[in-house]
Amino acid sequence: MQAAWMIAASLFFAGMSVCIKYASLHFGPLEIVCYRGAIGLLVMSLLSRSRGVSLRTDVPMMHAWRNLVGVSALVAWFYAIAHLPLATAMTLNYMSGVWVAAFVIGGTLVMGRLADVRRQGPLILAVMAGFAGVVMMLRPTLDQNQLFAGLIGLLSGLMSALAYMQVAALGRVGEPVARTVFYFSLGATLAGGVGMQFFEMHPLDTAHALWLLPVGVLAALGQLCMTRAYTRGATMVVANLQYSGIVFAALFGLFLFGDRIPLIGWLGMATIIASGITATFLRARALPNPPAEEH
Repeated sequence: MQAAWMIAASLFFAGMSVCIKYASLHFGPLEIVCYRGAIGLLVMSLLSRSRGVSLRTDVPMMHAWRNLVGVSALVAWFYAIAHLPLATAMTLNYMSGVWVAAFVIGGTLVMGRLADVRRQGPLILAVMAGFAGVVMMLRPTLDQNQLFAGLIGLLSGLMSALAYMQVAALGRVGEPVARTVFYFSLGATLAGGVGMQFFEMHPLDTAHALWLLPVGVLAALGQLCMTRAYTRGATMVVANLQYSGIVFAALFGLFLFGDRIPLIGWLGMATIIASGITATFLRARALPNPPAEEH
């Protein structure tokens, strides 16, 4: 049953990306981040109150760092969704699992534990395969003059990995998920709102603004389903089922937007998914409780 919750979460997140794709025709990424955060803020406020979760925190700086990297990841991802095929943007963002594995290897090297590095040979190969997949996926974007958007999508995965590791750290100090998501939504609202003052702001009194509502609602539903799956399901199974979101995004992109991805792009996508799943299993010894990833 918990597997179904994770698949539902992936479907909600893929649906959210579809709404972002439509909304991006009329709104900038900072605007979408702001409104997505505002809706999430309302949902999490109500949820926290209903569950009796206090919003007072003793670790504000940990939340500040989580918001800095998390909101940056969100802006980069929304930009990539607007300028790349849906499945490509989703896959580059889901590179976060491979990035986390790369950080684990890097941390081992920094601490001088060369013997541990040798034992992590399979994990190193999985990370290298993931980056090979990125090269294959970026080749079509280069041919279509979308390289910049591709690199921004890759950056979203890197920043997401940093954010997920901070979510795990917040969990270890006892911060409830509802509080963590609340402050993330608050950070997205404030960052997006301030950014709009300097870049672009479009009126909301148009039919196009209706696309902003499901962005926030689907994000909240996806987060709740994902949290339930991670809380009550087998962590490794749930963590790997998140990649079903790439399949949903590929189908949406094909049928709704007519996305055409060359064979090398599909091969790169498959390589990233395989390396991400492999890295998730292999890094379980270093990160026994992968955090629920937030979008």
